[in-house]
Amino acid sequence: MKLHELRDNPGAAKKAKRVARGPGSGKGKTAGRGIKGQKSRSGVALNAYEGGQMPLYQRLPKRGFNKPNQKKYAVVNLGLIQKFVDAGKLDASAAITEDALVASGLVRRKLDGVRVLAKGDVSAKLTIAVTGASKSAVEAVEKAGGTLTTAQAAAAE
Repeated sequence: MKLHELRDNPGAAKKAKRVARGPGSGKGKTAGRGIKGQKSRSGVALNAYEGGQMPLYQRLPKRGFNKPNQKKYAVVNLGLIQKFVDAGKLDASAAITEDALVASGLVRRKLDGVRVLAKGDVSAKLTIAVTGASKSAVEAVEKAGGTLTTAQAAAAE
């Protein structure tokens, strides 16, 4: 096979429909846009307009609710905390606070607080003080011999 013998697969390259190229093309004169009116002009895109019929987005019911004062927590997994302790970026002997997590680079910003989840395992004896934590995360830290205190638990008492 030589370069000049190369061909595309049949049907792979579809020729574009050339509109407004004379009556013989089948799409001459008005180029398939009908006669006059807003949509026959260039630069018109009536999104979601259905010819005066109530548009679909208005026919469907509204759904859901977004709480305006919703809290957004920075989420940290136990496995990552353990990884940072092993790497020496977090000091296991000192208390691990939210500020320590930010300083180590594990959390970018605190937002409304830091919440610890139980993904991964923890082997070091850690003292963690954060805004919130899942029950399984608290159990996992206590099983490893450490303590996990949350501001939410302190506020509840």
